[in-house]
Formats: sequence, structure tokens, C-alpha cells
Amino acid sequence: MSTFGKWSLETLRVRAEAQVKAAPNHGLADTHDLSTENLRALVHELQVHQIELEMQNDNLLQTQHMLDATRSRYFDLYDLAPIGYCTVSEQGLILETNFTAAAMMGAARSDLVNKPLSRFIVKTDQDTYYRCRKTLFEDGSPQECELRMLKRTGAAFWVQVRVSAAQDPQGTPVQRMVMTDISQRKHLDELLLANNQELEVARAVADRANQAKSDFLSNMTHELRSPLNAILGFAQLIDMGVPPPTAAQKTNVDQILRAGWYLLDLIGEVLDLTSIESGKLTLAMKPVALAELLSDCRTLMEAQATKKNIHMEFCMDPHGLAAHADRTRLKQVLVNLLSNAIKYNRPSGTVKVTCSQHPGQRLRIRVQDSGEGLSDEKLVQLFQPFNRLGRESSAEEGTGIGLAVSKRLVELMGGAIGARSTVGIGSEFWLELAQADCIEQPLV
Repeated sequence: MSTFGKWSLETLRVRAEAQVKAAPNHGLADTHDLSTENLRALVHELQVHQIELEMQNDNLLQTQHMLDATRSRYFDLYDLAPIGYCTVSEQGLILETNFTAAAMMGAARSDLVNKPLSRFIVKTDQDTYYRCRKTLFEDGSPQECELRMLKRTGAAFWVQVRVSAAQDPQGTPVQRMVMTDISQRKHLDELLLANNQELEVARAVADRANQAKSDFLSNMTHELRSPLNAILGFAQLIDMGVPPPTAAQKTNVDQILRAGWYLLDLIGEVLDLTSIESGKLTLAMKPVALAELLSDCRTLMEAQATKKNIHMEFCMDPHGLAAHADRTRLKQVLVNLLSNAIKYNRPSGTVKVTCSQHPGQRLRIRVQDSGEGLSDEKLVQLFQPFNRLGRESSAEEGTGIGLAVSKRLVELMGGAIGARSTVGIGSEFWLELAQADCIEQPLV
């Protein structure tokens, strides 16, 4: 038997003897008249009673151990929890706190008990707590709020507070309060807000600069068109003059015309790009018959394909199919894709055009070529303005704007454009647009 058990039995014995002595008839009964059997029975009963008492004492001891273990777990779960716990009376007095809550406020628990909770809340945030508490007592559902509390030194820190209604052992209503220190999160939120404000300012500056650039390019290209048209006009007059120009003069005039037309195309593409970026480009969206449009594109590109000995193949029958688009701008995009497929193809190569319907009422047009193909690094830069992907020194003329303009035009029409390529095999450009319900009437 443990020391605790012996001590309990001795204590019970003393208390029992005291009660027997205090009784009116506390003397022992005369045992001389008892038979041997009766004495044995009496001794047996006493031994059984003693064993029962010892067993009860052992049970009490086990219960004490369980209570000690429960108290230890309570200490770990409540006092050493990573968040603060407080019990607050209806009058707003702190009744109990755990170590974490006391540590948050930089005070001992004894210094917090029976103190008004409002003393540890920043004055400008006290209304937030009072509103939260009022709502709690009105509907009984747990409430949450964020407010600043004060350490004993006067330093403020942010906490997230969750309060719920409860009752103490006497049935008195109390508040159970859970506090989480969110000072670091608030600090990061402030930094993020400051960064966002800086980004907004920087974006506004960039937008103004971009608008100024677009206005400048638009005005400049408009101003360039007049003298350029004059140069081209005079060059054409010289080319058709009587008497005709000499061979040397013809070569010079051809160079002037080739450079002039190239510059005029460049000006047109720059104007398109600046109009899109400035939001000034307007589209006439309506059903566009693909059969007619692709036929026009093929006719326009046949001369260029024949000159480069490129075979064009239109492998589809898009009759009855219509895309919801701006006819002029869609034709501009397709001509640009076909021109690139011919221009950057291999000798005697092929260009294949297909059209198919896709789920979600979408139409996809593909332009495939048998050219050299592009690496993954170049595909990433494909739709960047003024980026010719290393072909600046090639014999093929180009501005590096066509694909950038095409991408923006397709997106303005509610579509998408993309490409995939394999080095040594060729490239495929595709564009998707919404399918229209009816067909545009053919132009007369």
C-alpha cells in the first residue's frame, strides 16, 4: 500500500474513533457471551470491511492520478497554447487568462485579473470591441473582429479576437475570448498596400507615356504619308515617262519604288498598332463568310506564292461557315499569316490552310508551312512588336509588326491566336473566332 493509502486509512481511523467516542453508547459490546463461531464471523466481517476500505482507497488514488494527468493536459492545452485565451465577465473584467495572453500584453496573469479589458485596448479601437460584444449578447453567435491592443509598456499590437458566450460554474454569463497576434500580417498588408499604390502611380505614368508615344507615332506617320506619296507618285511618273528611262535610271527608280512601298506598308502597320494601343480602332463586327474570304486571300497571295515556287493548298470546304468578325481586319490577319508562310518557307515548299469547327461554337483556321521552323525560345518572342527573331539581316523584307498587330486584332474580335513549330519541319499558326449563326451576303 502507498504512503497516500496508509495516510488515508490512519486519518479515517482517527476520525471514526472520534465519532464512536462521541456517541452515547460508544463502549464495545460484551464479547464474553459470543460464541467462537460468532467471533470468527465478526472478525471475518471486519477483515472484509478493511479490504473494502483499502480497495476504495486505491480507487481514490487512481482517480487522483487521473485528475493530475487531466490537470497537466489542461495546462498544456490552455496555458501553453500558441494563442491567447481570456475569460471576461459581463461587466468587462478579466477573470482568467492563459500564459500566452499575458505574454502578449507583457504582464503577469495576476496583474490582469479583475482589470477592465478596455484598459488594454487602443482607445480608437474600443468601439470595435463594444460593437462585437453587443452583437454577441444580442444573438449569442460567436463574433470576430480585428483591433489593436496595448502591452503594459504602452506599445500597440494587432490581434484577431473571437468571442463566444458561455457560463461559469455558478451559471453567470461570461465571454470566452480567443486572441491571435496578427501584427506581422498587418505589417505585410501595409507594405502590400504601399506597393500597390506605388504600382498604380507607376502604371498611370506608364499609361501617360504610352499614350504620348502612340499620339506621337500616329501624328508622325500621318505626316510621313503625304511626302511619301509624293515621292512614289513622281517615281511612277518617271518610270512611265516618255522617253522611257535608261536601264540605269530604271534600276534606280525601281529601288525608289520598292523602298517607298515598303516604307508605306511600315507606316500603315505602325498606324494600326498605335490605333489599337490607344483604343481608337473601331471594328465592324458581323458574320463573315469564310469561303468567300479565303478565296479572296488565295487570289491575293497567288502571285507571291508563284514567284517563290510555293504550292498553296486549301484543304477544306468552309461553305456555309461564318465567323463573327470584322471582315477587313480578319482578311488583314489571314493575309499576314499567308505572307509569312510563303516568305519564310523553303524553296518549292508548301502552305496548307484548313478550317474546322470546335466545341463552344468556335471556328479554327490553321496555316501550316514547310519552312525551317522555330525554336521554343523564338516562339516565346513571336508576337512581340518589332522583333524579327534574328532575321534582320536576311534578304526577306519585314517590319516585325505584322504578327503583333494580328494578335491584337484577333483578340479585339474576341478570338485567340497562337502557333506551334518544329525546327526542320515547319510551323503552324492558328486563330480561333466565334462562329456566326448566319452568313453575310456576298459583295456585289
